[in-house]
Amino acid sequence: MLGLGWFPATLGGLDRYYRALFEQLPDARGVVVGPAGDAPATVTVAGGAERALPLRLASYWRAAAAAAGDADVVDAHFALYAAAPLLLSAALRKLPSIFHFQGPWAEENIASGDSSRARFALRRALERTVLHRVDAHVVLSSAFRRLLVERYRVAPWEVHVWAPGVALDVFTPGDRSQARTRLGVEPEAFLAVCVRRLVARMGLDALLDAWTQIAGSLPAGSQLLLVGDGPLREQLARRATESPLAGRVRMLGALSDEELIDAYRAADVAVVPTISFEGFGLVVLEAAACGTPSIVSDVGGLPEVTAPLDRSLVLDAGDVRALGSRLSEAAGGALPSRERTREYAEGFSWSNVAARHQRLYRRLLAGERDTRTRVVFLDHVARLSGGEIALLRVLPHLEHVNAHVILGEDGPLAERLQAAGISVEVLPIAASARDLRRDTVRPGGAPPAAALHTLAYVARLAWRLRRLQPELVHTNSLKAGVYGSLAARATGVPVVWHVRDRIAADYIPRPAVRLVQSMIGRLAGGVLANSEATLATLAAARDGQPRYVIPDSVELSPYAPAPGTRDMVFGILGRIAPWKGQDLFLRAFAAAFAGGPERAVIVGTPMFGEQDYELELHELVASLGLEGRVEFRGFREDIWRELASFDALVHASLIPEPFGMVVLEGMAAGLAVIAPDEGGPAEVIDDGRTGRLFASRDQQSLAAAMRALRDDPAERERLGAAARRAVEDYRPETIAARIEDAYERVLG
Repeated sequence: MLGLGWFPATLGGLDRYYRALFEQLPDARGVVVGPAGDAPATVTVAGGAERALPLRLASYWRAAAAAAGDADVVDAHFALYAAAPLLLSAALRKLPSIFHFQGPWAEENIASGDSSRARFALRRALERTVLHRVDAHVVLSSAFRRLLVERYRVAPWEVHVWAPGVALDVFTPGDRSQARTRLGVEPEAFLAVCVRRLVARMGLDALLDAWTQIAGSLPAGSQLLLVGDGPLREQLARRATESPLAGRVRMLGALSDEELIDAYRAADVAVVPTISFEGFGLVVLEAAACGTPSIVSDVGGLPEVTAPLDRSLVLDAGDVRALGSRLSEAAGGALPSRERTREYAEGFSWSNVAARHQRLYRRLLAGERDTRTRVVFLDHVARLSGGEIALLRVLPHLEHVNAHVILGEDGPLAERLQAAGISVEVLPIAASARDLRRDTVRPGGAPPAAALHTLAYVARLAWRLRRLQPELVHTNSLKAGVYGSLAARATGVPVVWHVRDRIAADYIPRPAVRLVQSMIGRLAGGVLANSEATLATLAAARDGQPRYVIPDSVELSPYAPAPGTRDMVFGILGRIAPWKGQDLFLRAFAAAFAGGPERAVIVGTPMFGEQDYELELHELVASLGLEGRVEFRGFREDIWRELASFDALVHASLIPEPFGMVVLEGMAAGLAVIAPDEGGPAEVIDDGRTGRLFASRDQQSLAAAMRALRDDPAERERLGAAARRAVEDYRPETIAARIEDAYERVLG
């Protein structure tokens, strides 16, 4: 195991992690840079940090070569010292190798104040060389897997996201009052602790700003403890002695584990305000093991380790106001209990981490690879629209697929995929191509700028696919199908085109219809259509091209339907766009319930330059005399909570919907759903049994269906219950299995 330093002689998360893992692997031999006074005989100390760098590197290289005699696997933890052994040692080059990526070394030096472009370039080149030399990588969070894949262009297939363990027998809850007595803290004071290396990227100035805002409102004797050492120590110490922080902030320097445990036990809350480069945040687990929850920034792996305990503990990085507000809430008791926090920490065991490493070592020694099918999924946007939500729901359930997603932009979908543990990277596509509206495609083709940018993106994507070497490409949107099938064909990779749009002239312009149908026929190795209505719009399949109708999936809503003891609420949910029929919904509502107590709710936002239509809807509300009875809620993250506030859901698209994800979600929420009698919704709803269908685009038919549900609460309840039972066939695990079957047939 090629490390950096030996904790606690050298302080830092990397060194603590290295020692903890090493001690769980009885057959391991280690090499570190000294000092390492209490290191066991199985650790070779290669010189000291006081020696000149070339001498240290030479000494480390010799020590690693000497330790290679009986080694089977190389497990490296720091690029600078691992480079020569991995690249130049004849004995070590022949062994399977792993690299633990705990941060972008070159960029961290820039963030710490080293502005030398030459040193940055050398460090970055050395990092890249080492990272591309090894057989597998271990990262502590999905955030750092994304960084490793996106910035260093490492293939994702052998990047393993394994959270570290915590020494549960060392970091333990204890007598809080005694810990406070030893620290000289009053029993009723509010105490926050921040354990960090004192460098700029840790966000300590923002923490002091937040503490300044709230210190005067805290109980007497309340304090912020800053634990750690680093280049900013003197600067922070000066600030801590100035008004208004004087007496309210204490600098404790570096502490032993015993002293650190006292600080955690005494504190009400820990704070980790990092503003850049946080691979995981081991201090969060150490504090939690002592029963102390942490307020953290949304940087790197911090949300992944903190949000499962309490999502409200994760704040925007650098937001002083939000941090001050959350600390004030914490002072008022708004924190997870110490018992629940400790119980959460107990899920992180070093023995489990070590067992994972040992399994990986054995697999690499045997020359085995991950047998799951390597699939790259493509989507041009990262916004949470229907197709993107469908992808997000099904990916975690593809048991036999090693999935990697490439998006054309950054956004909420990338964050959601990362949080779900799905490998994702952003390969940006020019906005002129990404946001091209389908109604702008003319007989001569797409606008020249969009066409050129698309072709340039095809070339970039093809280069990336050659590096990744997937077994299959799955395009998740219409635009991704166009550029993805071209890039896949250029690299010889089979492509599955997931058609989520009706390829018909009432949905996209005729030139686009001809182009897409031709590309699907010529380039797609297989086709997945989200409905029979969608499949029917495709040209005839070429010989041997498999095609499958596989609907989107849905989970059951976690909320019960709203009780029917209030004025009835009809809701419509989805992107605000003319073809989605929000105007038809409002006109039918006005016709059905003139002057009544019923209310209408519109949830959604315009996404592709359709803000003018939203303004027209507001004007329509006024012209229909519906002021005070219609609510525009905009985009909402938690659709299930919104659906739970409805009594019935209306879907009112003016042209046949390819599938109608919202219909399925309404059914999963136990609502009576009203939808048009054509397109995908007509396949999902069994009229009169699991919902109601109305004559498409017919205002009076829709108004009549709405009145009928208003007048018959028992019927609404019956339809909602039947709908909820019917969506069992659309569970993600069921749909995922059907997709995997399609992959097998496409790949032969």
